[in-house]
Amino acid sequence: MATLSVKPSPRFRLPDWHTNSYLLSTNAERQRDASHQIRQEARVLCNETNNQTIWDEHDNRTRLAERIDTVNRWKEMLDKCLTDLDAEIDALTQMKESAEQSLQAKNLPLDVAIECLTLRESRRDIDVVKDLVEEELHKEVEVTEATKKALQQKISQAFEKLCLLQEVRQQLNSDHRGKMETLDIDRGCFSLNLKSPNISLKINPTRVPNGSTTLQQWDDCSQFNKNQAEAEMKGAIELREAIALTIAKTNNELEAQRVATEFAFRKRLWEMEKVYSELKWQEKNTLEEIAELQEDIRHLEEDLRRKLQNLKLCHTRLETRTYRPNVELCRDQAQYGLTEEVHQLEATTAALKQKLAQAQDALDALYQHLAQLQADIACKANSMLLDTKCMDTRRKLTMPAEKFVPEVDTFTRTTNRTLSPLKTCQL
Repeated sequence: MATLSVKPSPRFRLPDWHTNSYLLSTNAERQRDASHQIRQEARVLCNETNNQTIWDEHDNRTRLAERIDTVNRWKEMLDKCLTDLDAEIDALTQMKESAEQSLQAKNLPLDVAIECLTLRESRRDIDVVKDLVEEELHKEVEVTEATKKALQQKISQAFEKLCLLQEVRQQLNSDHRGKMETLDIDRGCFSLNLKSPNISLKINPTRVPNGSTTLQQWDDCSQFNKNQAEAEMKGAIELREAIALTIAKTNNELEAQRVATEFAFRKRLWEMEKVYSELKWQEKNTLEEIAELQEDIRHLEEDLRRKLQNLKLCHTRLETRTYRPNVELCRDQAQYGLTEEVHQLEATTAALKQKLAQAQDALDALYQHLAQLQADIACKANSMLLDTKCMDTRRKLTMPAEKFVPEVDTFTRTTNRTLSPLKTCQL
């Protein structure tokens, strides 16, 4: 027969059972309400975050576009500044080369002036004079050296300015390269979207990189580079104008000095030609006077010889009449006449001898002065030849070197000449 087994277990009361069911139902409703609230809040949050993300991405895309425009504007300004800077560097380089060519061209006037001074050192005797030509030649040397010094100073300034321009260009070029790289990076960032294959999470992307600058510092740096380049270009333009003015001024000064020097040469040549003509005229007259004086000396000598014959005749007559005999040896009119004739002839002979000596002295003096005249004429001819050579040499200053042909022989050659009869006479 079956028996009732009684399992030992806790027993709950019926109210507890009802309470438990009520609690389960109540908790289920409360959990559903909480879940519903969370779902609603999640939907709102998703909508809000989606909208915020979309607008944030849109705003940052706009900021990237504006930044690209800003950087691009600066890049274009730097492009123009670099173009202007390159043009200014080329212009200043050409002006510097023009100044160097002008400086090189100043060597010719200096060489010509020194050559003229050297040639004029070959003057002789009284013609070695410090005249206006020598003063103008020394002044020409001083002016040429001063112009060379001024041009050399401008060339040095141009070289220094070119170094500064190159330095500024390097800074601008570096800034320009930075702008180009930045544009490439920002345009790449602007082109990215949610479907781009190369997007990924990065480690600490919000960090501030070392060497970062503020926007104001970035703008100030580019503005400083631009302002510095413009300032250097302005200085280069002023320097180019100063170099052009110096070249023109030095050329005008040299041209004015060349004209003054050549005027002094022409005036001096005219003076020497005038003196040379006067000396040649004096030489001609002196030669004529010498010839006439020699003829008169010959006449005096012949006259002396004739007077000596007359004196011999008188002496012979008087001596012969001393042999008259006795009373015939009287002092008659013939005796007195012959005696008077002897005295007269002796006085005449003495006067003629004195005049002949004076004539000989005058002839010697004429020969000596003729020698001086001829020596001075030779000096004047030599001086005129030297100054003519100088004038011929100075044609290099106004004639291209390839067309210059000397009109006067540079070397003084001595030709075989026979002396005039007068020069061979004994002084």
